[in-house]
Amino acid sequence: MFLISITYTAALDVLDGYRAAHREWLDQGIAEGWLLLAGPLEPREGGVLLARGTRAALQEKAAGDPFFINNVATFELIEFVPVKAAPGVTLESLLA
Repeated sequence: MFLISITYTAALDVLDGYRAAHREWLDQGIAEGWLLLAGPLEPREGGVLLARGTRAALQEKAAGDPFFINNVATFELIEFVPVKAAPGVTLESLLA
């Protein structure tokens, strides 16, 4: 499993020009099953994605993010191996 850390390198008004395309890319990742969770940091300096797959596959997927393609953000892949979870953890409980 991977945490993909996105860091904005451009002003928010510039990023906002690519936000719709970025969100479509996120929707596609969710539909394809590799992207599990996504959300912005607060304050808005970047975002975090939770993803599954191989490093090589996720490197390729992340490189397709319109934020990265248009040089308004960078990303870092951080691999981790989940070994514990709280009982009853679900997406709904994480978002509550």
